[in-house]
Amino acid sequence: MKISNETKVGALTALAITLLVLGFNFLKGRSLFKTGSFLYAKYADAKGIMISNPVYINGYQIGSVYDIENEDENVKNIIITIKLKTFYNIPANSVAVIKDNPLSSASIAITLGNAPKMLQSGDTLTTSNNPGLLGELSSKVAPIGDQLKSTLHSLDSVLKNVNTIFDPNTKHNLQETIANITKTTASLTVSAASIQGMLNEQNGAINQSMKNINSFTKNLSDNNDKISQTLGNIETTTGKLSKADFEGTVTNLKKSVENLNEVLARMNSKDGTVGLLMNDKQLYYNLNNTLRSANILLDDFKTHPKRYVNVSVFGRKDKSQPLTAPLNDSAFNK
Repeated sequence: MKISNETKVGALTALAITLLVLGFNFLKGRSLFKTGSFLYAKYADAKGIMISNPVYINGYQIGSVYDIENEDENVKNIIITIKLKTFYNIPANSVAVIKDNPLSSASIAITLGNAPKMLQSGDTLTTSNNPGLLGELSSKVAPIGDQLKSTLHSLDSVLKNVNTIFDPNTKHNLQETIANITKTTASLTVSAASIQGMLNEQNGAINQSMKNINSFTKNLSDNNDKISQTLGNIETTTGKLSKADFEGTVTNLKKSVENLNEVLARMNSKDGTVGLLMNDKQLYYNLNNTLRSANILLDDFKTHPKRYVNVSVFGRKDKSQPLTAPLNDSAFNK
């Protein structure tokens, strides 16, 4: 059977188209038949990621983006299919993050977790939103811009207030104030010079005072041994005082005071002789009368001794009356 040229051309064209499609998909990282290990990741923002973009773990490419499709008609979530070069042990709690790069294409970085369970082909990865370099710069610059805008607005208000305050009269007053400040500064300069002169005059007195202080400290240094001996004596004395039986002395003194109080109490009471002598007037009067009678008897004995002692054989008896009161020269005459 003879094949026509047209059939040959058509067959070659179909073969070329097939090879072109297969090669194109091969260059994009896709194969005509879906074979191998696949993982899925769902994102709200794909950040411009495209098919065949790399997928990394710790900087090592483990696969590439195989397909990108929307979850529903509203395009709220984007499902990205990841084809692995070979099967890898990836923990189930690993997180996939899209990293956009303004200088190159976007990529997916998987941060490994620590779960004992491993992902299987067809499982869905946990995803996280990464703002990226430009997003971070925008998030940091935006608050600064707002603050700068607020600062400029405040500065504009301040300048308006300053322009309102600085009328010609105020400017004149400000100039006078500056002039007064200049005069005050000049006065302070003169005062500083005067103070410096006074300090120079007192420099000699200060030097003499320092010499006296040095002499005093030298005397202290020379008498260091004596001071140490004095301090040692004081320490010894305080040691002896600390060892003294102050408590026993105080106890004995307390007992002596109690005994003295007891003696005074007995003297003040009417039970003893001393108490009666001090408090009983009748006893005083009796003792006084007894002393008076004794004085009378002694005076009568001195005046009429013959009445009591008769030494004469032929003497006559003294018939004079006895005394009834002591003589005026008696020491106990009352």
